[in-house]
Amino acid sequence: MDQLSNCPKCDAIFVKNKFRDLCQKCWKEEEEAYETVYQFIRKRENRMATMLQVEEATGVEEELILKFVKTGRLKLAQFPNLGYPCDKCGKIIQKGKLCNPCADTLKKELEMFKKEEERKKEIENQDKHKTYFTR
Repeated sequence: MDQLSNCPKCDAIFVKNKFRDLCQKCWKEEEEAYETVYQFIRKRENRMATMLQVEEATGVEEELILKFVKTGRLKLAQFPNLGYPCDKCGKIIQKGKLCNPCADTLKKELEMFKKEEERKKEIENQDKHKTYFTR
């Protein structure tokens, strides 16, 4: 549902909806920045450019380029040297939210947690089945 909000960039009042989180003016600026970045990396000689090279050549800040990547507007399969940081360690990745080492560490920690929970349940069940005799 649409609601009245302030633009996070310029603080202007606008109607926020599920498609736009910026006012019209800032949205147009962002679209122009996207076109600038896309026109630059679309050229054959620039397809292998790194994030820093794209940022320097276009004048568009890295945060905005990362937004284009994360929202899927720039497809990383076509631009192998572009990426975004892993949510845990900051290593540059091209898919998902975590790099492989961080994902593996998380999986191992979850497995250890699951085994510990199973062990606790087993001990609890053993305690329930014990019989105590009194005289």
